[in-house]
Amino acid sequence: MVRPRIVIVGAGFGGLSAAHGLAGANADVTVIDRRNYHLFQPLLYQVATAGLSPAQIASPIRAILRRAGNVRVVLGKATGIDRKKRTVVLEEGDIPYDYLVLATGARHSYFGHDEWQAAAPGLKKIDDATAIRRRILTAFERAESATSWDERRRRLTFVVIGGGPTGVEMAGAIAELASAALRQDFRNIDPRDVRVVLIEAGLRLLPAFPPLLSAAAQRSLEALEVNVRLGVPVSHCDADGVVVGNCRIRSDTVIWAAGVAASAAGQWLAVECDRVGRVRVGPDLTVPGHPEIFCIGDTAHVPAADGMPLPGLAPVAKQQGAYVARSLRARLAGTSAPKPFRYRSWGTMATIGRRAAVADLGWVKLDGTLAWLLWGAIHVSFLIGFRNRLVVILDWLWSYVTFQSGARLITGPGSH
Repeated sequence: MVRPRIVIVGAGFGGLSAAHGLAGANADVTVIDRRNYHLFQPLLYQVATAGLSPAQIASPIRAILRRAGNVRVVLGKATGIDRKKRTVVLEEGDIPYDYLVLATGARHSYFGHDEWQAAAPGLKKIDDATAIRRRILTAFERAESATSWDERRRRLTFVVIGGGPTGVEMAGAIAELASAALRQDFRNIDPRDVRVVLIEAGLRLLPAFPPLLSAAAQRSLEALEVNVRLGVPVSHCDADGVVVGNCRIRSDTVIWAAGVAASAAGQWLAVECDRVGRVRVGPDLTVPGHPEIFCIGDTAHVPAADGMPLPGLAPVAKQQGAYVARSLRARLAGTSAPKPFRYRSWGTMATIGRRAAVADLGWVKLDGTLAWLLWGAIHVSFLIGFRNRLVVILDWLWSYVTFQSGARLITGPGSH
């Protein structure tokens, strides 16, 4: 008897959660991803700022799923979906499915200015993080040998565009890298010459957080001497820096953290999507008119109780992946489907720097050292594998005690 074929596209938090939930099910499960590793994106900014190495926040997908005998892993890039033939189109060939789970994540959005990407890279994958790390560390090296104050000023100006969690964390990490970790390493530059500019088009940082925590985050950044600019969007971006309003900020290092868009999954399916490309799904996370297709994580538009779409967070994707696994198991067993999906929020948080973070847990709002410790504990718990958790804890402890980080390597294209 031929067993049902379940195909999961994407091995992020949602895809892996679905695969784990289907381990041992009476079905053949295929997980497709363009990379052979699962990446813990919330800590990617620490790779970009030389706090952690890539191997500490990534794990091979095959190793993660090695004990799931009915799950196979395919390394490949999905380029489309043929709904009539029920196949996933890969560059290497098609893979048929009876049930399909799309967990393809998100990409950078430059709001119609894709030409800015070369000057202002975003942060979504390890290659992005190591490229940004190379830019940041190279800027310090070139500032050390600069022959004029203007050149040194441009080299030591870092611009982060976007005041959400990624932008806030990135700006704080660069400021700490300059003021603490690099203080003793250079002879001709002073960490006080470093200028970190955080630009947010809205009227406050962390708009998804309560205003009280937004204000606390801004105070923490300003204590690190980050120049926070609110209410004025970037109007131009090029190799010489950015233009904010009528002011040009000259900088060699500009980092984009302002927006994301869904993957091309909505275009593959040719179904209704929201303005950022997320597929509008039903209460059971299936595509309307196609009960065999599920969309989860950043790929799906799922309204919360207030009518706003659920945020693109790891806990959302993990809960959706587990729900889809339960739904598919019920179908395979011929039992009743679970109740409509409901997200249970445990709160949101962001870190700003050393002993500085904000946490909105719903019933309580925290900032400062307690929020920072809670942020660290929760993020370590989300890492896959005991070794990664232990190594990250030891690295953080070493950095806290010595004010040094151990991943300040300039590698990759243009590093020599």
